[in-house]
Amino acid sequence: MSDTSKVLATKFTDDRFPIEWKNEEEKGLMWFYDDLHCPNPISPLYFDVGGWWDCEGRWGTDCAYMYQRFGAPIGKAWLAKNIGGYVYSAVVPPDMDADKVGPMFDYYTKVMPIYAETFMDRWEKEYVPRLLQMHKAILDYDYEHKSLPEIMIQLEDILDMKSEAFRIHWIINLAQFQSSTNFTNVYEKTMGKVDSVEIGKITVSPKDRNWDSLKALWEMKEYVCTVPALKALFSENDAATIMAKAADTEGGAKLLEMVDAYREEYGFKAMYTHEFIYKTWYEDPTPVYEAVRGYVANDYDFNAEYKACMDSQQEAINGLYAKVTDPAQKEELKAALEQCLRMTPLTPDHHFYIDQGIYSHMRVAFIEIGKVMVREGLIDDPEDIFMLKYDEIRCTCTSNYPVKELVKTRRAEMEAAKKRAPQEWYGTATEWQVYNEPYKSLWGYPHKFEAEMQEMKEKAEISKTVLKGIPGCPGEYEGIAHLVSDPSELDDVKAGEILVCKMTNPAWVVAFSKVGALVTDTGGALSHPAVVAREFNVPCVVGTRRATQLVKTGDKIRVDGSKGVVEIIS
Repeated sequence: MSDTSKVLATKFTDDRFPIEWKNEEEKGLMWFYDDLHCPNPISPLYFDVGGWWDCEGRWGTDCAYMYQRFGAPIGKAWLAKNIGGYVYSAVVPPDMDADKVGPMFDYYTKVMPIYAETFMDRWEKEYVPRLLQMHKAILDYDYEHKSLPEIMIQLEDILDMKSEAFRIHWIINLAQFQSSTNFTNVYEKTMGKVDSVEIGKITVSPKDRNWDSLKALWEMKEYVCTVPALKALFSENDAATIMAKAADTEGGAKLLEMVDAYREEYGFKAMYTHEFIYKTWYEDPTPVYEAVRGYVANDYDFNAEYKACMDSQQEAINGLYAKVTDPAQKEELKAALEQCLRMTPLTPDHHFYIDQGIYSHMRVAFIEIGKVMVREGLIDDPEDIFMLKYDEIRCTCTSNYPVKELVKTRRAEMEAAKKRAPQEWYGTATEWQVYNEPYKSLWGYPHKFEAEMQEMKEKAEISKTVLKGIPGCPGEYEGIAHLVSDPSELDDVKAGEILVCKMTNPAWVVAFSKVGALVTDTGGALSHPAVVAREFNVPCVVGTRRATQLVKTGDKIRVDGSKGVVEIIS
């Protein structure tokens, strides 16, 4: 057995800014840049109350619940640290007695299949109704006519609901992880080795809220194309002009009804899910009009796209079964696959109801609280509330606690952080943190760590023309790159261009119908960009680490999603 406490590398300083270490215990953890969730400088309020982590040295409650409930000795807490303005996470290794490690793994392996088998029933009958209750309770509160002390109690209730939602999140996460792991294990036992490309084609979701959202946008596009005046409006103008003229255009009344219905059902999302500072589609429907405008220009066919995805999946499944001649092995493989496929909708759906659903409703609520604070003269703009921490809001709303200058300072700090390129990790990288802790595979580890260590070992000049990442979706594509560093730039991506970004989330899914390929800095084979790219059959390379630093809009690049290689041609 390898020494899992073996130190592989350390990194305690950065010459661009000071790093404050609270103690040796904190320095002994591996803090990795959480670009999968929070690729941009983080707002004070989100870091303080939005994350699933603990940020003050105490063991976090939301993630600690996951480790405690399921018993698997894979960690005991998930911490976060603000380094240089960005979110860095660290998983605390388990401190379980040695004689309990084996029995607790046995416990985990016996209870998790039951979760996987029964979870969808619990999800549909218990968890989704409860999450919808939370959404309503957060949104429907009468902020305008309540006093600030009354609103502070609502704030406490909102944070309690957020914690409850993330307890559900972790039950989902582990149940789905178990079903996918079980299928992969049975696959490997049957086939002799894992073909990640084949598994990727098979494990796509046949029905979920992402598909529902895309279909609703497509239905708007179809309606627009049946009304000549509306089609001309969408074909000849930008989103702002369309929004200004839609009400006075023939057929516009029905279109506005469709947009409002979409906002109410699917609008609780922003271009970056794990943050409060970005407007939701519910507040500003501009992205809805942009998506429909793009669908009109490209004549997007939802039914054809969906059918192609499902046909590709079925072809891969048939091909897999055709390779298995032993009836018993085929039955075991089929049972594992069917259970895995029953759980696949939970990847987008838990985002819809929890990550993007809860956070976007919290944003809308915070804006309402901010409006009351502006009315009382406490801050100048409702958005200023995101520059404050939890206790600062409570002090400001119930006492003479001035924060206007603090807001200005915090905004300046976030702007300064934007000019810094975050390093991948700090602290102490141990063998356990890099190779044994399971969750970091979603961030592209150990690939990221090994690539960095190899560069340092060879002391070679980093290639400016070839990027090595992780295969996300197979296929080769050559085209013009379009770098997206801010959500507002997504609408400028043209059909057939290669989207290059730090990461994606479900709100970016409308872009997958028009891009020729996708390249991201972060992520592993099971991360959101890789999963959705496979659904849309878009060649994809994730975990390149440096794509957004080296690729510029207008560059001609070649993407090989099978090998995980991106080449800058010119």
